[in-house]
Amino acid sequence: MNIELTLETEPAREDVAFLDQQINAYNFETTGVREGGPLAYFLRGPDGEILAGLSGYTWGDCCDIRYLWVRADLRSRGQATQMLQAAEEEAARRGCCQVVLDTHSFQAPEFYRKRGYEVVGVFENYPGEHRKFFLRKRLVPARSLEEGEEKP
Repeated sequence: MNIELTLETEPAREDVAFLDQQINAYNFETTGVREGGPLAYFLRGPDGEILAGLSGYTWGDCCDIRYLWVRADLRSRGQATQMLQAAEEEAARRGCCQVVLDTHSFQAPEFYRKRGYEVVGVFENYPGEHRKFFLRKRLVPARSLEEGEEKP
């Protein structure tokens, strides 16, 4: 068997998707947790152009937000807050007890802190003099509320 390691600076999307599928299959088999799926919201203009968006996924009782972006000329108008709240509500509806995400010091750590996220870790010098923050917000899953618990 001839095995070759290759560097691919522009990998095919289907190759990256293959890796994602393999990791998910392993995770599902190992944990027994299979419920979950993609979570995405988009703000689109009249022509369908994406003006803002949020994407991530839920898995078991966790929600992971990977991307939250608003076009520069639309920032500070509440769209990011609206999408984040919608994602949190959907995550709670799906039974999630927490939302996790990361952001850099030059991006939006204060935005998330003001919305109840706590810093649970930091990488220094990521990159250069910047920092990468890992944040979490606890949620009350919708099914808990149905069982009579109060919202925090």
